[in-house]
Amino acid sequence: MTRQARQKARKARSNATSEYTYIDEPAGAPSPPAFPQALLQAQKENEEDIVLNISLRPKRLTEFVGQKDILEGLNVCITAAKQRKEHLEHVLLSGPPGLGKTSLAHIIAHEMHSKITATSGPAIEKAGDLIGILTNLERGDILFIDEIHRLSRTVEEFLYPAMENFEIDFVIDKGPYAKTIKFRLKPFTLVGATTRVGLLTSPLRSRFGIFYHLDFYKIEELQEIVERSAKIMNIGVEPEAAQEIARRARGTPRIANRLLRRVRDYAQVARIDSITLAVASKALDDLGIDKAGLDEIDRKVLKTIIEFYRGGPVGIESLAATLNEEVDTIAETIEPYLLKAGYLKRTSRGRLATKIAFEHLGIAYNNEKQEELF
Repeated sequence: MTRQARQKARKARSNATSEYTYIDEPAGAPSPPAFPQALLQAQKENEEDIVLNISLRPKRLTEFVGQKDILEGLNVCITAAKQRKEHLEHVLLSGPPGLGKTSLAHIIAHEMHSKITATSGPAIEKAGDLIGILTNLERGDILFIDEIHRLSRTVEEFLYPAMENFEIDFVIDKGPYAKTIKFRLKPFTLVGATTRVGLLTSPLRSRFGIFYHLDFYKIEELQEIVERSAKIMNIGVEPEAAQEIARRARGTPRIANRLLRRVRDYAQVARIDSITLAVASKALDDLGIDKAGLDEIDRKVLKTIIEFYRGGPVGIESLAATLNEEVDTIAETIEPYLLKAGYLKRTSRGRLATKIAFEHLGIAYNNEKQEELF
């Protein structure tokens, strides 16, 4: 192609680009449809909730409410490590969602005066993704892996020498030219969080020096959390209202903070300055949260077991298929609190609704039928 031809082609491409980029709308043309205001508001609320979740998290062990035994043990380990001027041993935190595993990981980093790098098990798809993270860690840094039980087997085995000897082995080239290179890492602390500790392999679990299991919170502890969060958010809340929110929070701080925000919205729209017991009860009732803290999906699970399967027992796969829900959703999100509160029993034959569940839903309890099952 000659020089003139190339210039002509470039000019044609330029004209075509400008034609599509700077095209003028004809007079009286309809304006593009506006983005639905409801979606904009929902997006804004979600972003606000995320920011509030971060800001409401305690930054020190002394600010953390509940889990007293865990805090005492962590305080001893952190103090000893700082006195020896060493990195903290690897920490494994387990328990249902929303109990403070991520918050504790950030508190550990803050107390150790270290930088924290946070990721999750599903996000690390191959060993190469982990190499970049590990090699960028400085001495004493914290690597937090949420849902660590979802790491692939290849990545997990690659992590073993990094946890034990602070070194990684990777292979370059292929075939007869393949070489193994050993790379030394700076000592770091791995903090793993999991909701399914039983899915962790034994080799990975044995490499953690510190292990804690977080349990559901008491109502008094959740009330303290609600009052603390309300103070941070500059919301007036009476002790009775805070206690009512705590009672319906299913023993989980994350849910308590979420309910507090929804009650705040209700009070704001109603132009109420301080949240009273009546305001909190009305707002939570409108949200479908009953006195025991069960929401619509919880009651749906119990009703399905009682009405479709005559109180059980029923396998979780059959229950999930009937409810059109994922098995993991029921096992990790819904079931733990129902088991803890005594509404469900887990037997070798499946899930079984208890007498408390029948009474809570106002359904007659068939005592003879339940006794025959045992």
